[in-house]
Amino acid sequence: MQGTPPPQQQQPATATYPPTERTVPTRSPDRAAYDKDLVHAILDEGYVCHLGFVRDGAPVVLPTLYGRIGEVLYVHGSTGSRPLRAAGRAGAGLPVCLTVTHVDALVLARSAFHHSVNYRSVVVHGLAHDVTDPEEKRQALDALVDHVVPGRAADSRPADRKELAATAVLRIELSEVSAKLRTGGVNDEPEDLGLPHWAGVVPLRKGYGTPLADPGLAPGTALPGYLAAL
Repeated sequence: MQGTPPPQQQQPATATYPPTERTVPTRSPDRAAYDKDLVHAILDEGYVCHLGFVRDGAPVVLPTLYGRIGEVLYVHGSTGSRPLRAAGRAGAGLPVCLTVTHVDALVLARSAFHHSVNYRSVVVHGLAHDVTDPEEKRQALDALVDHVVPGRAADSRPADRKELAATAVLRIELSEVSAKLRTGGVNDEPEDLGLPHWAGVVPLRKGYGTPLADPGLAPGTALPGYLAAL
């Protein structure tokens, strides 16, 4: 399947990923979820993932951009980067762990022990394969660009042959996946409720500033609607 673009089809609303030994947390298992729609929503809202793998016997974790097409995640980088070289050498695929996290609020408790954050996260275990099929690579790169700003891939020059040769793409199937969430307020001990310390939740929100046009923009180039909509 390495060289075949994945089918782009909608998953049933009730579809779930099967829990495995690696995707069931040992702490707070009640916060884990395996619903595919929830996992997709968390992934689609993020920009940066952290890709973990083992190199020369030592763990390595790298931040990178990603994109999703159906049940496949794509990450990209230079052909000289460590995970891309390792995936190219690993015929059966490079074992990786990919994570995405959103912090939604700070939870300030009366006690230091119960301070926390409200969050949504996804953890993906699997094998990363180097994408060698040219058409799949083009689709993956379009997905990466559209993941940052939907509609952008069609409104930019596609990579030429030289740029494609300098860019490597990893393909990771979404099969061993879990989400984990923390919502709600403070969980202080009953005996601490009377302490004279402020407690509560501080929400965090993502926002976009006003787009700043490049000084060399061609005359008459208007702000695209998809960008204004942000």
